[in-house]
Amino acid sequence: MKIWIAIAKGIDTVNEHVGRAVLWLVGAATLISAVNALVRYGLGRSSNAWLEIQWYLFGAILLLAAGYTLKHNGHVRIDIIYGRLPARVRAWIDLLGTLFFLLPLCGLMVWLAFPGFIDSFVHGETSPDAGGLIRWPVRLLIPLGFALLALQGLAEIIKRIAFLRGEGKLTHEQPQEEV
Repeated sequence: MKIWIAIAKGIDTVNEHVGRAVLWLVGAATLISAVNALVRYGLGRSSNAWLEIQWYLFGAILLLAAGYTLKHNGHVRIDIIYGRLPARVRAWIDLLGTLFFLLPLCGLMVWLAFPGFIDSFVHGETSPDAGGLIRWPVRLLIPLGFALLALQGLAEIIKRIAFLRGEGKLTHEQPQEEV
């Protein structure tokens, strides 16, 4: 079990770093949005590329931070019920939910989205809007984000099994504050 726990910690580390990097995208998206609004309404100029980069950044934030959010127990659930259950029952719910719902969904999304990314990359797909951006980077975000989420799901499965075997704690990590 020690090797599996080490693998889970490795996955945790990857998603922690990706999640922290994504925080910078929030700032970039906010800055681009503010400057774009000032230029559009202050100078009467507009660019589809600036609008699209905002959408790309928002997509990256949502998709790439999903694994980080799962690691830190930030996904939506019915806490009023779940929180009152014994730790072993919560571990079983997490384990079965991840095995039968999260991992199959992530696998399906990667499987369905990856050919779209490849096609977009090979054909050099660009936005149909004037001045629009290339599309393959944003199409890559879908399989990449779901792959990171699936990996974190695997890490959570390992941690739940370790807990159920008496070899670990059932923790729900909170994000660490930067000082």
